[in-house]
Amino acid sequence: MVKKQILVAGLGIVLVIVLFIFGGTVVPKKQSANQPEKTEVFDIQSNINKSKVKLTPSQTIFLSQLENGITRGDVKDQQIKAYESLASFWEDSVHNHNAYIYYISKAAKLENSEKKLNFAARLYLEDLKREHDPARLAWKTDEAILLFEKALVLNPDDDDLKIGLGSSYIYGKGPSGDPQQTMAGIQQLLSVVRKDSNNMKAQFVLAVGGAVSGQYEKAIERFKKVIAAEPNNVEAVAFLADTYAADGQKEEAIKWYNISKKLVNNPAYSKEVDAHIQSLK
Repeated sequence: MVKKQILVAGLGIVLVIVLFIFGGTVVPKKQSANQPEKTEVFDIQSNINKSKVKLTPSQTIFLSQLENGITRGDVKDQQIKAYESLASFWEDSVHNHNAYIYYISKAAKLENSEKKLNFAARLYLEDLKREHDPARLAWKTDEAILLFEKALVLNPDDDDLKIGLGSSYIYGKGPSGDPQQTMAGIQQLLSVVRKDSNNMKAQFVLAVGGAVSGQYEKAIERFKKVIAAEPNNVEAVAFLADTYAADGQKEEAIKWYNISKKLVNNPAYSKEVDAHIQSLK
């Protein structure tokens, strides 16, 4: 039975939370045995080429100058600067975020410093929480994993990098329904909490992994541990409520949904939560 499947909008309150604060991941309910659909491959270069068609003449000229900076000589620093300039152009002038993170990652890979690799990896990771297109999700996940792995080669004992890598598997590979992919992320996170059980970043993502994989009891236990340490962690509260709902524990779900309302303190959010609570009754 495939349980690890990210649901569409309306099946959980975590999605509503992230629309206000974070990104877009929700807890799955128990599923019937449906195989995950195959997805198209996202081609970033094709995406960039389509955006080029819409550029103004002055933007086209400027972009051509930036692109020429990549091939002008073999000076590594010059190429890195060109990639970073391209990233800024696509983000600030064209508002093509995918092109932005692509060129940021190109620069990071070329420089191969922990700082730049970590920065680029986290840009992709943040997108995983709100990305609903399966093809783009797969591309961003693979890039995040690659960048975190490269950073870990440079600093293999860094717990934040391990949490980032584990999170990339949980948020990015979890929706595919492959338990081995989720377990790969869980193992990275477990390596952190075995050293420090009070690392709440790792505990939280482990809880998400448990919820995504249908291990609701373990997920609930971990979410409660996080909330005990961080009572105002609204994302953990929302995930806990959704996990209770997915597990059929309606009274507990309603209790935590109401707590999330107090924490968010937003009329629009409260309206969404109230409607969801009514659907549980």
